[in-house]
Amino acid sequence: MTTDQQVWFLTGSQHLYGPEVLEQVAEQSGVIVAALNDADGIRLPIVPKPVLTDADAIRRVMIDATSDDSCVGVIAWMHTFSPAKMWISGFDALRKPFLHLHTQANRDLPWSSIDMDFMNLNQAAHGDREFGFIQARMGVPRKTVTGHVSDPSVAERIGTWITAARGVTALRTMKLARFGDNMRNVAVTEGDKVEAEIRFGVSVNTYGVQDLAKVVGEQADADIDSLCATYEDVYDVAPELRRGAERHESLRYGARIELGLRAFLTEGGFTAFTTNFEDLGDLRQLPGLAVQRLMADGYGFGGEGDWKTSVMLRTLKAASEGLPGGTSFMEDYTYNLTPGNEKILGAHMLEVCPSITTETPRLEIHPLGIGNREDPVRLVFTADPGPAVVLGINDMGDRFRLVANEVTVVNPDEPLPSLPVARAVWIPEPNLRTSSEAWITAGGPHHTVLTKALTTEHLWDMAEMLENELVVIDANTELRQFIRELRWNAAYYRLARGL
Repeated sequence: MTTDQQVWFLTGSQHLYGPEVLEQVAEQSGVIVAALNDADGIRLPIVPKPVLTDADAIRRVMIDATSDDSCVGVIAWMHTFSPAKMWISGFDALRKPFLHLHTQANRDLPWSSIDMDFMNLNQAAHGDREFGFIQARMGVPRKTVTGHVSDPSVAERIGTWITAARGVTALRTMKLARFGDNMRNVAVTEGDKVEAEIRFGVSVNTYGVQDLAKVVGEQADADIDSLCATYEDVYDVAPELRRGAERHESLRYGARIELGLRAFLTEGGFTAFTTNFEDLGDLRQLPGLAVQRLMADGYGFGGEGDWKTSVMLRTLKAASEGLPGGTSFMEDYTYNLTPGNEKILGAHMLEVCPSITTETPRLEIHPLGIGNREDPVRLVFTADPGPAVVLGINDMGDRFRLVANEVTVVNPDEPLPSLPVARAVWIPEPNLRTSSEAWITAGGPHHTVLTKALTTEHLWDMAEMLENELVVIDANTELRQFIRELRWNAAYYRLARGL
């Protein structure tokens, strides 16, 4: 994620009030922006632009915001009254996430001194309703936040929107490399890559696994030595993998894969990728450790060629950069169905991101049992407990559907000494039966993204920015109502696409 990203702040008014009032508008707008920039949770600078009073200036600033790669989104506030027809051409030009802040300069009304000068200056209650109408009339994707900036919840909601905008910005310029195709005969990992680029902006292309294997084979021994030393410094490395031990060569080959994979992705400008255990070419191991470490550095990943999940993982990684908690590729693997103690054990063959744990992962080697290759090295750990969201994406034929489930990650009931992979255990909301029935009814995939860094509101804001379907399974989910929502959504999104 670039360090020069920012959010633009636009203030609307008109010439009707005269220069003195416009000077006050600009001054008070600056105070609002300064308060937001000082607030906790605002993770990018908010940059004020000159007060907007006519259609030409509005159109120009919207064009500039759209073309400026550093601008991840636009916030607007109608301090006085800005006739909304002036904003039509501007909204028509804007292609960045948009937030409407419904606030005012003063928190409290000065009851004893209010006069018409005060009323003319402080009429956002009037102006923002005019502004809201044109957004509704034009169908502008937006988030509306009401309240004074001294209220922490206002800054918190704006901060959530900014975090979501960071993810959407990364999504719209993402390049993903698929090494081989997806797993044979699997339906949910398929998808329309052309529609994904039209809808999201991500470019998904396939490369032969031999292209990767060639780069892997070119890595220098000195670089491999250095990376293996890093492994021993950072992780609890199993004795048989340490320098001079009988299986150290397996660790060296894992390091070779990591160096080659990083080089390939860096050279191509890729921020996400997939692998497939059915198509490994000359690779001697299924990439495990390499994938885990790349995910920890912010790359998107999907197993078995699942590019859609890889796209979502990278998007959430970019959004949550710098936030605690972590985000990982995940799969609902098996259940504990003891009545009153229902839980889901999530894992994958190898590829779970260590960002979801604060413990020191153990670097181990075990047989894989599939893929017909050498035993792969991998990091083994258990995810930290706490609230999380599980997100899946599927291709419904006429649209992409996002399915989210709020969950609580918990410690396993007992140690897992014989499970040689990283894992997470969670309790889904509202309970396992309703959660699984709703997820399956929605066609939710088995590959997911588990995030402990983001919330449902972040995902909702992203979906609104993308004008994409999102269905949420939470503590309030009731299956019959959920099914009705799916049917309503099917009608809405088909009608919204037009002819």
